[in-house]
Amino acid sequence: MTDRYLSVAREGGHEVEIKRSRFLCALAPVTSEDAAREFIAGRRRADPGARHHCHAFVLGPDGRTQRSSDDGEPAGTAGTPMLEVLRRRELTDTVAVVTRYFGGVLLGAGGLIRAYGQAVAQAIDVVGVLEHRRLKVFEVAVGYDRAGRLENDLRASRYVLRATRFDELARFEIGLASDEDTAFHGWLADLTNGEATATELGEHWVTAGS
Repeated sequence: MTDRYLSVAREGGHEVEIKRSRFLCALAPVTSEDAAREFIAGRRRADPGARHHCHAFVLGPDGRTQRSSDDGEPAGTAGTPMLEVLRRRELTDTVAVVTRYFGGVLLGAGGLIRAYGQAVAQAIDVVGVLEHRRLKVFEVAVGYDRAGRLENDLRASRYVLRATRFDELARFEIGLASDEDTAFHGWLADLTNGEATATELGEHWVTAGS
């Protein structure tokens, strides 16, 4: 079982122009095939005058589900190079749609392969990437007199601060790698003079930096 994967950070896109043909790549994070196909359909509705809406998507933490379509381009010149970029960047839970407006100049098979791959690669650079890790999550509860310093130190530490909430106590959800458990509990006890409690919530997918 994988304990780490990457996805695009957000929905977004980028356009490249090659020999007067426009290649508009739209990317989105998705977690199901239905969501991926709805995003593809949405791109078709948004640009009904375009000749091609080629796509590729990869799903699941292990990238097991992979689909692509040339949508009328010569076989293997659009969907396959798009999918290859996603795989090379180690991205999953990600869908890419490249909408092409033909500019009147034939690019040839090699030109199309390069153009579709370039459109996806540059769009990924624009929207960015997020890392997701499977971590052991703890809820740390502490009094408000120690909450400010604890939050600051958590944000500066190697531990992943997943969420915060405040009721009768300040509560922080912390993601730990399997080998960080003992060190974290010692660090927490020293920092709060033993006043904080840590309750294990099980293993969850945690987005780094979230």
